[in-house]
Amino acid sequence: MPRWLIPVLLLIVLIVAVEFYTFQAFKTISKNKIIRFSFVAISIAVYLNFFFTLITYDRSNGQTPQFQMAMGLLLTISIPKLVVILVLFGEDIYRGVLKLITTMTGETKPLVGRRKFVSQIALGLAAIPFASFIYGIIQGKYNYKVLKYQLSFKDLPEAFNGFTITQISDIHSGSFTNKEKIQYGVDLINQQKSDVILFTGDIVNNKADEMDNWLNVFDKLKAKDGKYSVLGNHDYGDYMDWESPQDKIANFKKVKEIHQKIGFDLLLDEHRYLEKDGQKIALLGVENWGKGFNKAGDLQKASKNIKKEDFKILMSHDPSHWQEKVKKDALNYQLTLSGHTHGLQMGIEIPGWFKFSPSQFVYKQWAGLYEEAGRYINVNRGFGYHAFPGRVGIWPEITVIELKKA
Repeated sequence: MPRWLIPVLLLIVLIVAVEFYTFQAFKTISKNKIIRFSFVAISIAVYLNFFFTLITYDRSNGQTPQFQMAMGLLLTISIPKLVVILVLFGEDIYRGVLKLITTMTGETKPLVGRRKFVSQIALGLAAIPFASFIYGIIQGKYNYKVLKYQLSFKDLPEAFNGFTITQISDIHSGSFTNKEKIQYGVDLINQQKSDVILFTGDIVNNKADEMDNWLNVFDKLKAKDGKYSVLGNHDYGDYMDWESPQDKIANFKKVKEIHQKIGFDLLLDEHRYLEKDGQKIALLGVENWGKGFNKAGDLQKASKNIKKEDFKILMSHDPSHWQEKVKKDALNYQLTLSGHTHGLQMGIEIPGWFKFSPSQFVYKQWAGLYEEAGRYINVNRGFGYHAFPGRVGIWPEITVIELKKA
């Protein structure tokens, strides 16, 4: 027996169990055969679409929008069903305990109508994530939010008091399908009229040509003191198969050339000085450095000839770099800008009160602004999207940071 057959069979058994259990809720609240048939037909169609997409998936093309949509539809019908199962399973436990008590005492308690009521509650609760995922796929991924922060530093040069930075991250152009919506996002970036625009990596999913249809959109980005960028983990082409090592190298070269085509100064373990009125701050950019994979970034190389007393802004795609290396570095990097996590593109955020995403179980700094001992990191939630073709509760972000002299 092939080794892969057992997990496949277990997966099929799990799917059948989930579908059967969820179908009971529909069966309990409705005797309409059309509703029942529609439930079964839609579920089967989504599963078949996903498995067909998976079987025909060509790693030489990377994740296409079609693959992402198949994944999105699967999540859209699966997660609400998990909600139904949790509620009904709780009801089954209650019934089991009650039956045990009645068996021991000889008393009987009628449960007529209770299952229907519980099924209605289960489906009502499941409708919340279902509607959220539908919205996230259709509109949520374009629900751009401008988040503004004002940060004060004692060692900020006086000439840079009021200096503004717009940070964007994780464009993932290979996922885009709607030029009008993306143009709206780019226009929103320009409306901030910041002194500089800083892009913190992942301009494509894998291939340089993913950006071909979007060059004339992103080259319209404007900032009076320049546009600077770094690479992200997806820019190296590591997540797809190449016909030869030479093809991968050629693609990587083209990815780096994209930044120049849209007017960005790509920093590859390098730094630049931004000057105003005879004073300066250091802007550093490292290649991708992620805990556990792709540690290409060289912070020491990027910081060569930088002084400890210089005010420093570091662009590093993966926030694990800050957690593992940057925040403890004696050179004192006052502000680090990262992205990468996307906040997993799903979660719950109530500004100023509550923030949750499964992303926080992987990254200590996963979305927003963090501070330790006067050193800051901002983890941008990303401009684009990847894997799941939408956003639920974690919206695409444009960050504006104003530097103030304390």
